[in-house]
Amino acid sequence: MTGRIGRQSHANETPRARRIREAEAREQALRARGIDPYARARAELEAGPRAVRPRRPRSLKRVLLTGLVIVVVVSGFGGFLLWQRIAAFNDAVSSASSASSALFFPLMGSDRVNVAVYGYGGEEHHGGSYLADSINILSIDPSTDTTTIIPIPRDLWITGQPELPRNGKVNEAFAVGYQKGGIQEAGNLATALLASVTGLTIEHWIALDFAGFREMVDTVRGVTVNNPTPFGYTWSEDRYHAGDFDAGSFAAGEIFLNGDDALSYARTRYTSVPAESSDFARSIRQQRVLAALRTKLGGGGLGSLGPGLALMDALKERMGTDLSAIDLFLLSGHLGVDRRIELGEDVILEATINELGQYVLVVIGRTSPSDYGPLHAFLAAGLAEPIATPVPTAPSTP
Repeated sequence: MTGRIGRQSHANETPRARRIREAEAREQALRARGIDPYARARAELEAGPRAVRPRRPRSLKRVLLTGLVIVVVVSGFGGFLLWQRIAAFNDAVSSASSASSALFFPLMGSDRVNVAVYGYGGEEHHGGSYLADSINILSIDPSTDTTTIIPIPRDLWITGQPELPRNGKVNEAFAVGYQKGGIQEAGNLATALLASVTGLTIEHWIALDFAGFREMVDTVRGVTVNNPTPFGYTWSEDRYHAGDFDAGSFAAGEIFLNGDDALSYARTRYTSVPAESSDFARSIRQQRVLAALRTKLGGGGLGSLGPGLALMDALKERMGTDLSAIDLFLLSGHLGVDRRIELGEDVILEATINELGQYVLVVIGRTSPSDYGPLHAFLAAGLAEPIATPVPTAPSTP
């Protein structure tokens, strides 16, 4: 009877009462075994509060190491993204591998590095879309770190060369190559022909269409050039002969050019000033625009990174080359022209009319229509001449 009452009372007790009862039971059990259940608590109370061990400060070395790791990780990730962007540009414009470099060792050597540069109409210009509108050779002397530009007149008549088996003007080779295999074949074929008729070793090339030239200038928000001769211009040969220069004009002195203006300034050949209507004059104007563009882009380093990336975006669909993006970067440091070698009329070329009645230029002193030996000798002699170093003007004395 007593056991049943005890079990019923335990069943009805609260959780708190149960914990108290169980604690008292444990205490009684310990005392029955001769153990003081509160001995440890009394000892700790008598000993006083436990000393708190001071926290060891984090070492400066560990902090610096952690910071360095963070910088390396962030830089590495940023570098990876930058490389991905450069590689994508390379794949879009070049036949070379993005990790390759054909110019690295040659630009540290002693032999000249020659690169052909072509400007052409492209898809936006239906008439003569892939005739080379401008042809230049950049000849870099690594031993003196100087660059000579050799403009090639597009009316130079080509005879007896396999690249143009039916003969033709030198600018036709680019179009013939394009018909055979697109922009890469255009550059390869035109450059092989150029090497043959000039006698220079030319292994690499860059080609840019009109829209790319315009977008380069617009990317840097325009350029300012010094134009020494004012002139009006027209795009119509008939208006040119009538003296009607309806397309616009360029004043003398410093002029600001946006992309469209720069393209007109560099391309126009029907001008109110006869001297500005030649291929030679056009080449000089193109050089002024490119020099101003290079100034806008800066001389490299982090300050040029943003404009350089924007320029890559602008040229992604407008450019072709057999050089890698790495080589283009290396070449950009050699675009400051120190000298021009002109293939002038009555100097090495003479004007005549071909069998089709076209105005053409042929080599003076040739022994046959396919003899380009005099041109080889002319360019070799010109490149062998040292580039004059400007002499500083002595300060005037009072």
